[in-house]
Amino acid sequence: MSTTNEIVLRPRFKFNLKEKNTSILELFENTTTTQDDFIVSRIDDHLFIKIPKAKQHYWSPQLHIEVNENEDMGSTLYGLFGPNPTVWTMFMFFHFVVAGLFIGCGIWSYVNWSLGDDYALQLCLTLFMIVIWIALYFGGRLGKKTGMPQMHELHHFMRDTLRSHGIHTEH
Repeated sequence: MSTTNEIVLRPRFKFNLKEKNTSILELFENTTTTQDDFIVSRIDDHLFIKIPKAKQHYWSPQLHIEVNENEDMGSTLYGLFGPNPTVWTMFMFFHFVVAGLFIGCGIWSYVNWSLGDDYALQLCLTLFMIVIWIALYFGGRLGKKTGMPQMHELHHFMRDTLRSHGIHTEH
């Protein structure tokens, strides 16, 4: 597996379809009445497929699908797996706080070093921010691994919904 695929926290995919985007969107919208394993919601050309509350855990993913119409009467389906938007926002907030503290502590360390004052505490805090950032990164990776079975369920649901209506994907 390539290194770029290992680092991605929010996997993406893309399919070219021969059907119009409206028929694809309606197909998924109609699944809300035929199944209850997933929650499907639609906003314009966007579909959000989620795990029901009863089966969700903290790291449960959701699948965001955008279906755009092409000039050649086909459509392109873009998919993005990600955590619950609230979890993602909190996770990114922590990253920005740690980055800000890292910069602040680094400046504080440099100023004390320039003035000839003791800067051991500031340097330790700067290095501690790096440790926290690494912990956040591996926490995200652990969360992705924890949500992987549900990610596969979401992908299989999408694929099976398309196949059940004779829609084949072109990679």
